[in-house]
Amino acid sequence: MSELKQKLHQLCVAYVQSRIAAAGQAITEAQQAQLDDTKSSAGDKYETGREMAQQEKNRHTAQLNESNKLLIALNQIPVNGTSKTAENGSIIYTSNGNFYLSVSAGSITIRGESFFAVSPSSPIGVKLKGRQAGDEFILNGKNYRIISVK
Repeated sequence: MSELKQKLHQLCVAYVQSRIAAAGQAITEAQQAQLDDTKSSAGDKYETGREMAQQEKNRHTAQLNESNKLLIALNQIPVNGTSKTAENGSIIYTSNGNFYLSVSAGSITIRGESFFAVSPSSPIGVKLKGRQAGDEFILNGKNYRIISVK
């Protein structure tokens, strides 16, 4: 089981690192757009272009900061050991899918088995956290029964 947790964790780290790289590239491109914007006879156009580039840079900087927070959160998740209660780093098998409680990274398939990497603060993460095998809950009209927690 530890091998599966490690693989899920590695794939989540790779996902977050790709987000960090994409945000960094977008910031660089926005900075370049600001520098390349030359003043023309239409002064308002110049200022508008620079402002749009600045807003784009700010948006990507916020994404970069959020991705860095995700990476910090991932680095605090244990990848060894098991628990009977769902917590950060747990793999939870339910009647409606398998979940890895870590960060929101979408669907991950390993050896033909699908897992949803979800944040503990997401709606499903809140419902899963603290639960044990045999527990049941309803989310968005769907019944979930926890089969096992690893």
